[in-house]
Amino acid sequence: MPLQKSWVESANSVDSQFPLNNLPYGVFATNSLEPRCGVAIGDMILDMFAAEEAGLIELAEDAVFDVPYWNDVMELGPEAWDALRSRLIQLLAEGAAEQAAVAPLLVPMSDARMELPMVVAEFTDFYAGKNHAVNVGTMFRGAENALPPNWLHIPIGYNGRASTVVVSGTDVVRPNGQTKAPDADTPSFGPCKRLDIELEMGAIVGTGSEMGHPVSVTQADEMIFGYVLLNDWSARDIQAWEYQPLGPFQAKAFATSISPWIVTRAALEPFRTSTPEREKELLPHLQEPKPMLYDIDLSVTLQPRDGKEVTICETNYNEMYYSAAQQLAHHASSGCAMTPGDLLGSGTISGVEKNQRGSLLEMSWGGKEPIDIGGGQTRSFIEDGDTLTLHGAAKGDGYQIGFGTCTATILPAVKFT
Repeated sequence: MPLQKSWVESANSVDSQFPLNNLPYGVFATNSLEPRCGVAIGDMILDMFAAEEAGLIELAEDAVFDVPYWNDVMELGPEAWDALRSRLIQLLAEGAAEQAAVAPLLVPMSDARMELPMVVAEFTDFYAGKNHAVNVGTMFRGAENALPPNWLHIPIGYNGRASTVVVSGTDVVRPNGQTKAPDADTPSFGPCKRLDIELEMGAIVGTGSEMGHPVSVTQADEMIFGYVLLNDWSARDIQAWEYQPLGPFQAKAFATSISPWIVTRAALEPFRTSTPEREKELLPHLQEPKPMLYDIDLSVTLQPRDGKEVTICETNYNEMYYSAAQQLAHHASSGCAMTPGDLLGSGTISGVEKNQRGSLLEMSWGGKEPIDIGGGQTRSFIEDGDTLTLHGAAKGDGYQIGFGTCTATILPAVKFT
């Protein structure tokens, strides 16, 4: 699909993350406007509260844009989502009849502060990237036992904390926790020493399911409202001590960052691609009837407090072994009820090569091979003052579908008195 032209000129640039083909959803505020839903177009944001009040958008009998989150729109379902996208394209396309009415409702992105785009109902994180799982398993269990016996049959996951999901730009405080050194007789408590990122995509559930009612992979795909970049910050030393037998807990609970814009399935449709060839055939309830992944270029940059920003990872979402639709279908397969606003983390996305690894744990091979970040500095794990940023875009014919950035700066741990 080629670039769709908009009368918002900045949207037609090949460098814009937000052309008419995209139209992602977020929540913004300015010095004069309270938090409200918005749609990104070029370097502007369409104020959806104002557009609904002006009668330019009408999705339901009652207002849905009088609240600063997209959950009410999610609950309307796929037909309403399609209707909204069609109407937005009609209003913003080159030659739109209602351009004069819409133009005053655009707010410059440079004036906006972004907030969480939805109320996060629940958060589940998966471990569904094979290259990452093999790397981590090899480090801790050896190559012959890298993958646990269930890994090639189900997308492994754990229930995380919705309360500490934050929007890009929110600083993250280094966590405190209990750790145990290999040569110590007892554990100690203090700041995490092996703080890490996890480069992920997040899928947002738009329509829920009833308790006791599983969903198919096809149904799961249709339930997904859109996607964000996701960084599930990880305290590796805390995790190593606590994770057996129930998995991560405090090592993951302290923060998860997401990008501010929800990119819809419709915008990503031209970029569908298949998951890798299976080593073992999946059971029927997890098999994909069509391509369910997306071709999305991803990268990570690190900027130390006293240095220049450097790219430390470049990979692609198509490296995943399980798609978000498979993860959602698996989640609901027991009869677990899914809720609008549920957030599913893909798991760390790593490629085969060293520069494609989506965590510092892999990049530095557990701290044994520090990476060069320029200026005479190296990193095995994240230091206080470092800013980590995830980038992502699907590349089309003369345009790109971007997510904005997912960024945070690490602050020192809080001292216990």
